[in-house]
Amino acid sequence: MDIALRVTRPPSRREVLLDGLTELFLAEGFAGFSVEDLAVRLQCSKSTLYAVAPSKEQLITAVVRAFFRRSTERIEQRLGAETAAARRIGAYLEAIAAELAPASPAFYADLDSFAPAREIYLQNISIAARRVQDLVHEAEQPGRPVNATFLGSVAAQVMESIQQGQMRALTGLDDAAAYRALADLITASVTGASCSATAS
Repeated sequence: MDIALRVTRPPSRREVLLDGLTELFLAEGFAGFSVEDLAVRLQCSKSTLYAVAPSKEQLITAVVRAFFRRSTERIEQRLGAETAAARRIGAYLEAIAAELAPASPAFYADLDSFAPAREIYLQNISIAARRVQDLVHEAEQPGRPVNATFLGSVAAQVMESIQQGQMRALTGLDDAAAYRALADLITASVTGASCSATAS
């Protein structure tokens, strides 16, 4: 009898560098680093970094794109573990909160000021809004129609506000609590349940 063995492929040098750059960018931002600075911090040569991308600007774009792509994959994996339609909305938004938790204010400030990275971020917000719409449709109950497009747009606006720090300033909620409150709000709109009291 043949036995299939699952072989785990070790990460490539490029993937290792992207991991290191992602961790650094999330913690400290990226605008203030030169390629030489990055090489020193990652203990590699500049030519090694240029093998990932031929310029600092393209390197930043590659790192930001990789971060959101990997985050999306992990979010979908977590979502797959939840089978109840109404709870999948909350599971999805809480997974987003967990993925974005390591991102510092410096990262978001640099993201906002660098157009190519900002575009990637906005694309992912748009994708998240459409995903919320899909989840709302999944959870929609007979005889209780909801406007999934509206709820998806609300989710996108609130997520943007959370990441810019505006929601914390307005409500005092940390990011995780704000995402839970958003999940409660959307779930209640779909199921007719009462929202939990998240804010104090």
